[in-house]
Amino acid sequence: MGYSQYCYMAYAIASFYPVLDASLLPRDNRIIFIKRLVGELLDSGVTHLQYRNKIGSDRKVLEDAALLRASLPVGQCVLILNDRPDLAMLSGFDGVHVGQEDLSPAAARAIVGEGRIVGVSTHNGSQLRIAAEAPVDYIAIGPIFPTFSKQTLDPVLGMEGIRLARTLTSRPLVAIGGITRENCKQVKDAGADSVAVISSLFQSPSGESPAKVARDFLARLR
Repeated sequence: MGYSQYCYMAYAIASFYPVLDASLLPRDNRIIFIKRLVGELLDSGVTHLQYRNKIGSDRKVLEDAALLRASLPVGQCVLILNDRPDLAMLSGFDGVHVGQEDLSPAAARAIVGEGRIVGVSTHNGSQLRIAAEAPVDYIAIGPIFPTFSKQTLDPVLGMEGIRLARTLTSRPLVAIGGITRENCKQVKDAGADSVAVISSLFQSPSGESPAKVARDFLARLR
């Protein structure tokens, strides 16, 4: 049995997968804000969290990652770092998520080893077929709907994109891009094992707290 097949069989991703982008964090009172935020998310039932920082220095990424790790002790919440397997190791995170323009999943796996999680983003059937043969624990597919949280030229895939992805892999499938409380059940019913959210959780149009929004997502995804 190959490593990636074994890893898939051993790993069950949460149905709700928040992605905390560094651009959403305040410059002032950052420590207090992060501690309160992750504590509330944990209390709401969140068990997976990805930290993403596309523009910060290694030092800044490590500072935020260390604060997240200290605020979420090992075993309480799976912490994934976007892009950087080396910094994920230094931070004591549980894994890394790489995109199409980052290190390959195989290279990321070589850095983090077999004891940590590796996820990969895909945006079409061709990329997903390649990812399905890579040493990854889960595969993300998107954007499912139009999104403003990440600038991308990738076409919107819709429900048909999820259904196609489901036929191409038996790995845990994470849908991302424009997913809201109103459409998340539809996305899950189309074949996604998990939904990843950014703006709809941390920038609620109605001003609701992330904890309240997270509880709503989890209730609809049960």
